[in-house]
Amino acid sequence: MASTLIIVQFVLAIVITIAILLQKSSSMGLGAYSGSNDSMFGAKGPANFLTKFTFIIGFGLVLNTLVLGYIYNEQQQKSVVDDVQINKLVPAVPQAPLKKAADTTKAPAAPTSK
Repeated sequence: MASTLIIVQFVLAIVITIAILLQKSSSMGLGAYSGSNDSMFGAKGPANFLTKFTFIIGFGLVLNTLVLGYIYNEQQQKSVVDDVQINKLVPAVPQAPLKKAADTTKAPAAPTSK
């Protein structure tokens, strides 16, 4: 899911960049190449359309960013170590047979003098 949202994020970023560059500004930007009178929206139509389009794409970009942040924060709470199964990683080591320990409960007797 996160990889899909990252792809959507890149597409939204490219589309909003193009929409902003096409808008009419004091320096005309890339809107000078669109031929404002010959556009399908008329002379004043593209500005209104592009403004609304930019707002909608910008809102989608912000919403997608918030969702991605939430997803990555949830994934951050998990650890890779939580999923590791130790029994499969470490082979069973056979235990050496236990030797009977000497009876050490009694203290050795003190030598007696004759």
